[in-house]
Amino acid sequence: MVKPRRFEHVMRVAELAQCIALANGIDPGLAYWAGVLHDVARDLPDAELLRLAPPECGIDAAHPLALHGRAGRSLIEHWGLTGRSLHERLILEAVEDHTTGPRPGNGVSACVYVADVSEPGRGVNADIRDLALHDLPSALHRAIVSKVTYLQGRGIEVHPRTLSTYHSLR
Repeated sequence: MVKPRRFEHVMRVAELAQCIALANGIDPGLAYWAGVLHDVARDLPDAELLRLAPPECGIDAAHPLALHGRAGRSLIEHWGLTGRSLHERLILEAVEDHTTGPRPGNGVSACVYVADVSEPGRGVNADIRDLALHDLPSALHRAIVSKVTYLQGRGIEVHPRTLSTYHSLR
């Protein structure tokens, strides 16, 4: 469902999420599979993203790409991963939240979020990646603060879910 270049990114995220999880006492298998699935809806057309994940706010409506995490969760649920078990719920939340920031208490989601913003193919955030391999909470804090600071510094509205994550880490 993703283009070849995106698939390479997906695999780097999955592998890094697995390493981060292992280094931080989080289930590496769950982190890996959440990483594999995180961008499943990333290359869908805007109309399909809007269908799978109706906008919750103006940012979603104006920038449907912001919905690809929630749309990915919808697709995966449709495929049969229901969220009834804890493991399924952790994976679904990680896919949904990788664009806006993890919910408190979901270490799998934190691994995927940090891996997504710092995987080596991006060429940025190596400091966050290195920090995550021994201190995931600090790496997550740095990643979220960096994102919010960047967006606000450019006058770009920050997604309410990202702001919620940002405030939960303060």
